[in-house]
Amino acid sequence: MEMLAHPALLLFITVTVYWVANVLRARTGSFLCNPVVLSSATVIVYLKTVGIDYETYHEAAAFIDFWLKPAVVSLAVPLYLNWKKISSQWLPIIVSQAAGSVTGIVTGVYIAKWMGAGREVVLSLAAKSVTNPIAIEITRAIGGIPAITAATVILAGMMGQMVGFRLMSASTIKLPTSQGMSMGAASHAMGIAASLDRSRKLAAYASLGLIFNGVLTAALVPLLVPLMGV
Repeated sequence: MEMLAHPALLLFITVTVYWVANVLRARTGSFLCNPVVLSSATVIVYLKTVGIDYETYHEAAAFIDFWLKPAVVSLAVPLYLNWKKISSQWLPIIVSQAAGSVTGIVTGVYIAKWMGAGREVVLSLAAKSVTNPIAIEITRAIGGIPAITAATVILAGMMGQMVGFRLMSASTIKLPTSQGMSMGAASHAMGIAASLDRSRKLAAYASLGLIFNGVLTAALVPLLVPLMGV
């Protein structure tokens, strides 16, 4: 039992399962073979079967968790490489990202209220469309539950990664700039990963969407949440 819960084994399982899930997606091409969904489900089944609690697993996966924030910072690279094109479109970028930020906050709060969620849960969903490191800090600042925020951020990211481009291809949103920023704003790091699979240009605009949405949401949540009666 101790061997099955050894930190090295848990870390190996996490990395291996994610790698296998990526291979499956590459070979099948199916959006249902989402690496995050498949690897998360597999790890959960393993933990439940063996009887390992989350605290033990989290301690083992701390090495991966450590790299989350540096990974977010590294997303500035494609942004820098495309800065000339981006800076020439600053006004529509700011306006669109402000609209996206407000939409993400309002939908999260009002849907939770409509479904009868308690105040802490409602507050936890205000930052659902922001990348996890920023979203968790926003939730802590307004008195929400960071664990709920983390789960909803991952869910939003997975949904966007799986169907974001498919929905846009069926609509009038065709410009790479619009598609990239939409993916970054709505699905954060997972949206950038999906964009990078298509092109570096899309990834650059997705990075821009993630950054602007994170900054604007951090500024707007404390202002909008009281106005919505929470």
